[in-house]
Amino acid sequence: MRLTRTLCAAALLAVTAAGPGAPAVRVNPPKIPTVFLGDASVAGWGIAPVDPGALLCVRARENLPDVIEDQLADQAILLDITADVSCAGAALHHVWEEQDLGGGTSAVPQKRALTKETQLVVAGLGAGTAGLGQVLKQCSQRLRGSEGSHLPDPPVDATSPTTTCGTYFARGAGADWLERRFEQTGKDLDKLFSEIGSESPSARTVLVGYPRLVPEDRKRCRTALPGGAGRPLADVPESAWGFLDTKVQARLNSLMAAKAKEHKAHFVDLYAATGAATACDGADRAVGGLLEPSGVTLLHQTLPWLLAADETGRDGNGDTVAQSIAAMYGRGPA
Repeated sequence: MRLTRTLCAAALLAVTAAGPGAPAVRVNPPKIPTVFLGDASVAGWGIAPVDPGALLCVRARENLPDVIEDQLADQAILLDITADVSCAGAALHHVWEEQDLGGGTSAVPQKRALTKETQLVVAGLGAGTAGLGQVLKQCSQRLRGSEGSHLPDPPVDATSPTTTCGTYFARGAGADWLERRFEQTGKDLDKLFSEIGSESPSARTVLVGYPRLVPEDRKRCRTALPGGAGRPLADVPESAWGFLDTKVQARLNSLMAAKAKEHKAHFVDLYAATGAATACDGADRAVGGLLEPSGVTLLHQTLPWLLAADETGRDGNGDTVAQSIAAMYGRGPA
């Protein structure tokens, strides 16, 4: 897919030399050495087929970087993706520290993919550091059991009932824990930009936010998923839906946007762009339900979506990111 679209874009840029009967001269734009850093949102968790060279990272063969590359090629912005090191489960600190992949294996720090020649860095991380997985486990009894094995972090307090998780995080120990996680996320975002600047001082940096999971009209989350796969948010109580949206997702989005601005990086606000295609939008959803079976089977086990972007979401998010990058390079609307 990458090669075909790149060649097509290059062909569109052919120009004819001056003078009658002169042969056509093809002028191609220079390719931009690009590195993608990220977690499952970039890697394409749940989207089949999985890249056989990145099985433990559950990186899709055609993931967000592929869509971004293709969409930019259509606008004659050609990327030379020198590395895509996105990996499911990555937190911000895995940019500069190894990531444990289980079974005695690990992924090297993602920043090792960066070089002095890198001109564009696209990063999508933050939810793991903010503790989204632990918040979900605090609110879901199913995730606390075997169904939550792909979210390795434990609930914040396993002795506190899942049915009261909203009030648990609203005050007391839960509120203090969340405050510490966001404080750490802010520090780690600062370090992310510092590490990128140190390794690739000439690169432009793009920080990609997360698609919205819970719509403004939360009653839509009461409707069962197509195919009888349960409710979009599984057994997370309705009393926690608003908290998950406003106090976790929206807050993380605002923090990421603020840090990107502070470090003169480019931020892509997927939260604002995806409110009509959340996990709760039935056949139109762009996010797989919390425990809805995905298209990926590994070791004879079907992986659940865990609120990751599905193929529709990948394509839509990739288009949004590409349009934003194109505007950054002076192409298309700002």
